[in-house]
Amino acid sequence: MLHHSFSHIPSVGVTTERRIWSSGIGSMDEFIESPPDFLSQNKSKKLTNHIQLSKEKIITKDARYFYVNLPSKEHWRMFKEFQDSTVYLDIETTGLGSPGDIITTIALYDGQSIKYYINGKNLNDFKNDIVKYGVIVTYNGKTFDIPFIENYFGINISHAHLDLRYILYSLGYSGGLKSCEQQLGIGRTGSLADVDGFFAVLLWNDYKKKRNEKSLETLLSYNIEDVLNLEYLMIEAYNKKLQEIPLTVKFRCAGYSFNPG
Repeated sequence: MLHHSFSHIPSVGVTTERRIWSSGIGSMDEFIESPPDFLSQNKSKKLTNHIQLSKEKIITKDARYFYVNLPSKEHWRMFKEFQDSTVYLDIETTGLGSPGDIITTIALYDGQSIKYYINGKNLNDFKNDIVKYGVIVTYNGKTFDIPFIENYFGINISHAHLDLRYILYSLGYSGGLKSCEQQLGIGRTGSLADVDGFFAVLLWNDYKKKRNEKSLETLLSYNIEDVLNLEYLMIEAYNKKLQEIPLTVKFRCAGYSFNPG
């Protein structure tokens, strides 16, 4: 979608972007070839320079550039171009961030492989691994996961961050992660169906007090299922947001389809 976007360019708001699209120009390349008549020659030249920079930023995988310059409600547009440098993140904790609360486990999924981190074992490895990615996808991570991580480790997470809580809400889906999953047709089944944040704390306590490895395995499975489902939700949200863009089908789909399987 970034190749068809203009609202990240200084002085180009949503209204101007839609005027560009309405003039028959649906991509950056088309703008370069034939700027719209309603823009002055000087304005078109400035926009063309920014478009050339934008194309370079896509090639060099500079997600932060678009994260800073796009309106926050349009951050979802980054997903396709940066999917190969995206990681899905979820943490489990002993509380909501009160003094003494800790991170028990963290799960990361990059669309190919899963990494998990356990307090008392390899949790500190997370700090080195997270810097390998350009984009983070969470559910409610802006309010909870990322602030908790930053405070717990004493680090700054400056990645481009796509929080599905807000993207899905803009599409009419609200509630917690499990509720959104159910609304989008991926309700959980089996032994993890009834596990929630409260039960995750009980699992951790059972593991720590009784050295019950089975409880730890269940906790990790729950944590990992969260990040696996985040990918599916991100894909669904992206495709649904595309449908709101007033472009022709060939631009909206751009010959691209996700496979959440």
